[in-house]
Amino acid sequence: MRPVTIIMVFALAAFCAISSAPSMVYAAKVQSAKDQPSEIKATELHTSETQPPETNERCLSCHAEETDDFPHVDAKEFGASIHGKNLCISCHTDAKEIPHKDKLAPVSCGTCHRIESRIYMESDHGRALSKGIGEAATCTSCHGKTHSLLSSRNPASPVNHQNIPKTCGNCHADAEKMSKFRLTEKEPLDSYMQSVHGRAQQNGATGAAVCSDCHGTHDLHSAANPLSKVYRVNVPKTCGRCHENVREVFERSIHGKAMQSGIKESPVCTDCHGEHTILSTKDPGSTVSIGGIAKTCSSCHESEKLTKKFGLPVDRLKTYEESFHGLAAKGGDLRVANCSSCHGWHDILPSYDAHSSINPKNMRFTCGKCHPGAETRQISGAVHGTTGTAVSKSHYVTEWVKIIYYILIPIVIGSMFLYTLFDYIRKTLSHRKPWKDDPDDHLKTGPAFKYDSNAAFTSLHHEHEDDEEAENILRFTVNERWQHALLILTFVVLAYTGFALVYHGSWWAQPFDFPGGEAIRRQIHRWTALVLVLLGFYHLIYMFGTARGKELIRTRFLPAKRDLTDPINHTLYNLGFTKKKPTHVYPSFIEKIEYVSLIWGSIVMATTGLILFFSDYSLQFFPLWVADAATLVHFYEAILACLAVGIWHMYWSIFDPDVYPMNYAWLTGKLRPKNKHEEALKQD
Repeated sequence: MRPVTIIMVFALAAFCAISSAPSMVYAAKVQSAKDQPSEIKATELHTSETQPPETNERCLSCHAEETDDFPHVDAKEFGASIHGKNLCISCHTDAKEIPHKDKLAPVSCGTCHRIESRIYMESDHGRALSKGIGEAATCTSCHGKTHSLLSSRNPASPVNHQNIPKTCGNCHADAEKMSKFRLTEKEPLDSYMQSVHGRAQQNGATGAAVCSDCHGTHDLHSAANPLSKVYRVNVPKTCGRCHENVREVFERSIHGKAMQSGIKESPVCTDCHGEHTILSTKDPGSTVSIGGIAKTCSSCHESEKLTKKFGLPVDRLKTYEESFHGLAAKGGDLRVANCSSCHGWHDILPSYDAHSSINPKNMRFTCGKCHPGAETRQISGAVHGTTGTAVSKSHYVTEWVKIIYYILIPIVIGSMFLYTLFDYIRKTLSHRKPWKDDPDDHLKTGPAFKYDSNAAFTSLHHEHEDDEEAENILRFTVNERWQHALLILTFVVLAYTGFALVYHGSWWAQPFDFPGGEAIRRQIHRWTALVLVLLGFYHLIYMFGTARGKELIRTRFLPAKRDLTDPINHTLYNLGFTKKKPTHVYPSFIEKIEYVSLIWGSIVMATTGLILFFSDYSLQFFPLWVADAATLVHFYEAILACLAVGIWHMYWSIFDPDVYPMNYAWLTGKLRPKNKHEEALKQD
C-alpha cells in the first residue's frame, strides 16, 4: 500500500472520531438526565450550551415524557408514522437550536408539500381558512394528528380510501355545524351510506366510490365552480374514472354531444342517477329503475321550458301513459317496455341516426326483444303522439277512433240523461193517481209468459185487474236471474279492476297499491273477463237453443216500428207538447236499447281485450295501430258502458218514480202491478 493511501485512511478515521465526539457526549448527558428527576433534566438541558439537535432522540428526551412542562409526543407512534424518519427540525424549523423558545411557530406543511399546499389554498376549504373561518378543514382535520400521520395506503389512516366517508363525516355529518354554511346536501353522509356506493363500501368493496373520488382531495370546489370535479360539465369525466366504458358510450349519445357543444340543460350522469342518492337499477327506489325511469325522463321531456327552447315533442309522458305499455306500467307491471327499453340508456340517439334503436330499420330488433317475430312493417307507427302532435302524429285510425268516441259518448249519454231527467220531472210534478184509477195512464204490453216445470209457456192475453193475479206475471226465470246476477258481478269487477289500471294512484284504487298488487289486479281482471265471455256463450246457446229463448226473440226482442216513434212521442209528452201519455209495450225501446247495448258492448270489449292480451301474436299479424286502436276502444267503450248503466239502467230500475225504491223482478222474477213501466198490464 502506498504511503499516501495510508495517510488518507488515518486522516478519515480521525475526522469521524472527532465529529462523533459531541454526540457521544450529548448522549451520555441525556442518559444521565434520564436517571434524574424531570426538574433536573429540564434545567440541565435548557442551561446546557446551545447545540443543534442532529437526531430526534435529543428532542424526544423531553417530549417523549408525559408531563405538563412539554408537549407530549408518543415516540412509538411518531416512529411508525410516515414522518418517523424525518428530523423534528424539518418541520419545527425554529427549534434548530437547543434550548429553543418556549412557544414555537406553527408548522407549515407547505414547506415540504408545496404543490398540495398551493392547490389546497385555492380550494373551498383553503379560501374559507384564509377568510378566518375556523371551522374550515385543515391538513390535520383530514390526515390526523401531526405526529402520528400515516400513509393513505395504511388501513388505519383517516385518509385511507375506506375511511374517507367517516373522515369527511366528522364535519359534514354535523348538521348544526354545517347549517351556517348553507350546503346543498343536508345529510351527505347518511344519504351516501344508503346509496349503491355507500352500501358497497360498507360491505368491504375497496373499489367503491367515496367522497374524494367524486369531489377530489386537496382540490375541493363547489359544484358551481367550473374547476370542480362535480361541475355538471365535468361530471361525465368524473364518473368516467370508474365507469370508463359508460362514459365513452354517453359521449356519443345525443345527450353527450349536446353537453359537449355547450348546452348546459343537457342531462349528465347525476341528472338521471342522482348524486348522493344513487341506487342500483334493481332497487325499486332508484330513479333509473324499471318503475322509475319514465318519471326521470319526463322531468326534462315534460318541461315546458325545455320543450319550447329545443323544439322537443310535448306530452311524452302523457302519450306514453295512454299507450298499451304505459297503462300497464302505470299499474305497476314491470315487464312492459319503458323509455329505456326502446330508446336505450347511455346510448340514446335520435331516430334519424342509423345507429339509433328507434331508427325505422332497427325497430324490428328493438321491439323483437320483447315481441319475438314482430316484423318492421307491423310494428311501424307512432308509439308517442296519440295527441296528434306535429312531430309525431299517430295513425289516422286511432285518431278517428278518438273522434268517434268524443262525439258518440256525449250524444248517447247526454240523450239518456236528458230523457230520464224529463221523465223524472214529469212524473214527479204530475202527482198522478195509481194507474188503474187513471184511464189515460196505462201501459200496453206484449205477451207475457209464465214458466212451468215442463218449460211450457202460457201466453196471458186477458187483463189483470187485481194485484194477486198480476204478481204471477213472470219476468225472469230462475235461470235468467242467475245469468243476470253473474252479469252484475262480472261487470262491476271488470269496471273496477280496469279503471284501477288507468287511474292508478287514485284513492279508490289503493287496494291494489302494494307490491304485487298490479299482478293480482291483472289476474282478477282477466279471469273475470273469461267468465263474462263464457257467460256470453251460454246466453247465446240459451237464446237460440231453448224454447223460452226462441220465444223471447220472436215475441220480445225483434225490432218494431214503434221503437222509433215511442222515444219521440214520450219526449213530446214529458216536455208538455202533448197531454195524453203515450203507451208502452213491453219490452219497449227502453229494454231493447239495454239488451242491444249489452250484446254490442260485450263483443267489442271481448274482441279488443283479446287483441291486448295476445299482444305478441297481434304484432306478428297486425300493424301497431291495431293494438293502439284496441286500447282506445277498450277504454272508451268501458266509459260508455258504465255511464249508460249508471244513468239509463239505474233510472228505470231504481230511480223511476213508478218503480222506486226498486224493481224487484231481478230478485223475485215476478212483476209488480205498481211498476207502471212494465208491470201494469193492460192488453189491447
